[in-house]
Amino acid sequence: MTTETPDDTLLDRFECRACGYVYEPAKGDSTRAIAVGTAFADLPITWRCPVCGAPKKQFSNIGPVGSPSGFKENLNYGFGVNTLTPGQKNLLIFGGLAIAFLFLLSFYNVR
Repeated sequence: MTTETPDDTLLDRFECRACGYVYEPAKGDSTRAIAVGTAFADLPITWRCPVCGAPKKQFSNIGPVGSPSGFKENLNYGFGVNTLTPGQKNLLIFGGLAIAFLFLLSFYNVR
């Protein structure tokens, strides 16, 4: 089991539970003059969601970019797909659908 130190969460993204806006420290917030590289914990207490105006306490930590989605305690279950990032899961799902579609199209050549 790993423990997170405060340095581990500096680049974590935070998602607004009201509208789904994601604050990314690597991008900052140009609408509120927040510099690139500013951690969520370093944002002023008066900072609000630039989309819906929700306060800082309405945000939840969704981890760094490229981290596996889902609960950390569930990452070791399944056939290994729980450790995939959302982008890798999309590639797996839609790639499988494309291959299945091409397979079904190949039946038109069978006589």
